[in-house]
Amino acid sequence: QLQASGGGLVQAGGSLRLSCAASGRTSGTFTMAWFRQPPGKEREFVAAFRRSGGNTVYADSVKGRFTISRDNAKNTVHLQMNSLKPEDTAVYYCADVESHIILSSMRSATSYPYWGQGTQVTVSS
Repeated sequence: QLQASGGGLVQAGGSLRLSCAASGRTSGTFTMAWFRQPPGKEREFVAAFRRSGGNTVYADSVKGRFTISRDNAKNTVHLQMNSLKPEDTAVYYCADVESHIILSSMRSATSYPYWGQGTQVTVSS
């Protein structure tokens, strides 16, 4: 199970940190990702972390502003979002797969069978 938290309302230029806590894992190997769905648009990839190798992948639109990281003790992945823009407004979802997936697949929603409930992020201008 995945539990996402940390969304909210923030002014442009501000920061938020999203968290996704995973429970019930049967394997220490996993890849976790964040996707988002802006109002009226399709779901899109934001960032992903692969435990094996510690690889991270980012969407070009968030590179340099967002950082995905893992809290080993709490089995949680965080998404630190800085310099937020109104176009970052969306429902953010965390996703998980208990396997090592290739880097080119980390951006694809179909690679992740498990999804959290979504958390709203609203950035005002």
